[in-house]
Amino acid sequence: MKVVSNTTKPRKPSDNRKRINLALQGGGAHGAFTWGVLDRILEDGRLEIDAISGTSAGAMNAVALADGFTAGGADGAREKLEDFWHTMSEGAKNSPIKRAPIDVMMGNWSLDRSWGYHAMDAMTRMFSPYQLNPMNMNPLKDVLEACVDFSCVQSCNSIKLYISATNVETGKVKVFDSHHLTSDMVMASACLPNVYQAVMIDGVPYWDGGYMGNPALFPFHTGSDCADIVVIQINPVERKGAPRTPQEIQNRLNEIAFNSSLLKELRAIDFVDRLIDEGKLDETRYRRERIHIIENQDALIPLGASSKMNAEWAFLTHLRDLGRKTATQWLDTNFNDIGERSTVDLRAMFMGIGPQHQG
Repeated sequence: MKVVSNTTKPRKPSDNRKRINLALQGGGAHGAFTWGVLDRILEDGRLEIDAISGTSAGAMNAVALADGFTAGGADGAREKLEDFWHTMSEGAKNSPIKRAPIDVMMGNWSLDRSWGYHAMDAMTRMFSPYQLNPMNMNPLKDVLEACVDFSCVQSCNSIKLYISATNVETGKVKVFDSHHLTSDMVMASACLPNVYQAVMIDGVPYWDGGYMGNPALFPFHTGSDCADIVVIQINPVERKGAPRTPQEIQNRLNEIAFNSSLLKELRAIDFVDRLIDEGKLDETRYRRERIHIIENQDALIPLGASSKMNAEWAFLTHLRDLGRKTATQWLDTNFNDIGERSTVDLRAMFMGIGPQHQG
């Protein structure tokens, strides 16, 4: 990971706070967990965000944060994030994709027994979005444009944004930066190809960025002089047992696909670190990236993949509170290591031991 210039001096955070880059995964409604993590980081105030790379729901969180931060600082960002998720929930109130009454009674957040969810799933397997939605209506875009002032996002100079989408024609990742960002670019980052028509930008079709960058880390290497990357992970890397039903198989395939690009980039970062350790790369020209991961797979995995379509306000606030609690525990344990060392043992991860937090 090359440093832009050997003479580049890292920008000092104000008030002796520690600087980080944030990498925000996509994951539908589970992005409300990321909302909670961001809310707690902003409230805590000890971390200064230099740049954000986001995909899909992570991109939505990123632009809402940047809009609110530009207008009103950390408190403005917190208010804008809550406004976005509340507006999205309000917009989904009349949707047929709801929990079954028995799940509401039992306190289950899954949509596995929802007739609306299964009907939508069956329809998207038989018909393309060009057949089901020829007018290309997208209520999510309406929510995004109602909540986020993109002129404010484009003028945000304190936090750099990198939003990833997948170029349908080339299969390569496309990263849009904040100074030229539009609602179409964010919607491209969240465009699931079996649900929405490809988003056209300058004559090029784009699908969800999760296929090629969930989220992309490489923009940080040249776009930021900060070496601490905090990944807010909501898609499980590991899930025990073989899936049996068609839905379980498809869901696991999606999880593997949406994690593959992130794992490849983390492996590349570990490879560069090893070459530096072995003296094969000059540490004055290549920098070590310090990797940190905020996740709570023990709580998110049991929710099931179908709950990513559950936009009930009670569920979103449940995820927000879970994210806040997880972030609080992470800050208490790892804050002193920011700027000093990675808190994730990438080598152990890629040796098949699983994600390892360094003690």
